[in-house]
This record gives sequence, structure tokens and C-alpha cells, in this order.
Amino acid sequence: MNQINVPAAIVPATTAPGLRLRDYAAAELARAIACLAWRGGRLHTGVHQARKSLRRTRASLALGRPSLGPGARLIDRELRRINAQLSKLRDAHALVETLDLLLRKTGDATALSLLRRARRIAARARAQRARTSLADDPGLQDKRALLLTLQAALPALSWDVVTETGVHRQLQRSQLRASKTAARARETGDDEDWHRWRRRERRFSQQHRALGEGIALPPAAADHHKKLAVLLGEARDYVMLREHCGKRSMFAPADRASLRALIEQGTARIRERVAKTLALVNTGQPDAAQPAPQAPHDPVA
Repeated sequence: MNQINVPAAIVPATTAPGLRLRDYAAAELARAIACLAWRGGRLHTGVHQARKSLRRTRASLALGRPSLGPGARLIDRELRRINAQLSKLRDAHALVETLDLLLRKTGDATALSLLRRARRIAARARAQRARTSLADDPGLQDKRALLLTLQAALPALSWDVVTETGVHRQLQRSQLRASKTAARARETGDDEDWHRWRRRERRFSQQHRALGEGIALPPAAADHHKKLAVLLGEARDYVMLREHCGKRSMFAPADRASLRALIEQGTARIRERVAKTLALVNTGQPDAAQPAPQAPHDPVA
């Protein structure tokens, strides 16, 4: 597996739960700062990896609630704000990657020509977004400086009073929220409900990862949740591409309907795979038939 996709730290299970979370969160925050320093052709990958690490840090903070106190809420709020500021840069890159995914899965000559045209347009838009973002914050220095301040504040939280019982309670809360959101999303089929499910499933998977071997799901269950988070991310990318095919689309009017047709086909396939994976999550059965999917730009939740 590509090293840029692995967590920043694996903390020994023998460490006290709060200190485990502190060290994991600190390592992920340091990784985010480092990734935002990537330049040139690595800029977009760096932003993507940084946002993943910021989410992992926030997931760790959530496991420590409410023991960590009000300082944790302040740090979490700032991490969320920075992640949101980076979202347009990330979305521009994700659009290109989604088109790349469709290109790899398409054998039809007409569809290939359509997707290549769309990708060229999306790549130009990505380059423009990068120029705009770097003009506003050269080298992303302002965001890195704020993250360095938050990094200095992180160890001062009350990590030593976090208990195994409290962590279990927060993990169970995350799992319950993900399950309830899954039921609603599958009932309504609404894109926003699916997006909410994706966020909550990702949070639960990240929290399990943060705990490592200390408080863990059985391996089969952990794999199912990881696979589910990846599939939900891929489903969201299809939604994002469809949103770019409206009246104000960057794509040619003649191409939009054909793009939407490809997107709908891809969405239907992904939702079928999600349903099968969710069944495995609910039954706890191993999935011997298929390995966990490797999304093109998010192999690790």
C-alpha cells in the first residue's frame, strides 16, 4: 500500500486510552501540517491527505468527550473550519479523479471520447482553483501556521482523565448514529441523506482506527466498515459529478445528458455494492468472495 495513505501513528494498546488518543491525534495533526507543505504536482494529493488527517484528529477528539473539556471544542471547531476552507480545492481534484475512475471502467469508444473531453475541462478548472487558492494563501502558509498553534495546544487537554468506559460510550454512540443514518438513507434514497451516512460511517471507521488494538471491532467487522466507508465515498463522488452537469455546468450542453447517464449507471452499481456490504456489517459474516475495494483516491477511510 502507498505509504501516503497509512495512518500517521499506531499507538501501543498497553498505553492508557487518553494517552493513546493524544499521541494518535498529535501524529495525525503533524501529518496534516506536513502534507499541506507539498508543492507542484503533489499539491492536490497533499491537500487530500491533510484533510484526511484533520478528520482523524477530530475523530480522536470526539472519542475523548466530554472529559477533554471546552478546549477540545475550540480545537475541533478550528480544525473543521480549516478543512472546510480546503474543500473547494479538494473537490476540484476529486472531480478529475472521478472522471478517471469512469475512464478506467468504460470500454465504449463514444463514452471514452466524452469522458476525455470532460476530464480536460475539469483539469483546467482544477488548475484555476489551485491558482485562486494559492493567491489567497500563498503556499497555504496561513493554514499551516494556525494548525501549528493548534498542535501546540493539543497536548494540554485533559487526556489523562479519559477512561476506557468513556471511550466505549463514544464509540457506541458513533456506531448507533451511523446505523440510524444508514436506515434513513436507504429508505429515502436522498443524496444528502447518503452524504450524511457517508460522514458518520467514516467517523466511526476513523475512531476504530484511532483506537488500534486497544478497543477494536473483530477484524471482519472492521473490514466491512472500512469497505462501506470507501464505497460511500465513491457514491458521493458520483453525486458531485452529477451536480456539475446542471445548467451552469462547465461541460458542453451536448455532453451533459450523456455524462448524467454514465453517472446514474455508476451510482446504481455502487448502491448495490453498498447494500451487500451493509448486509455483511449487520450479520458480521466474513466476505470471502471479494477483497475490500481500493478507491482511486481514498484507499484508507
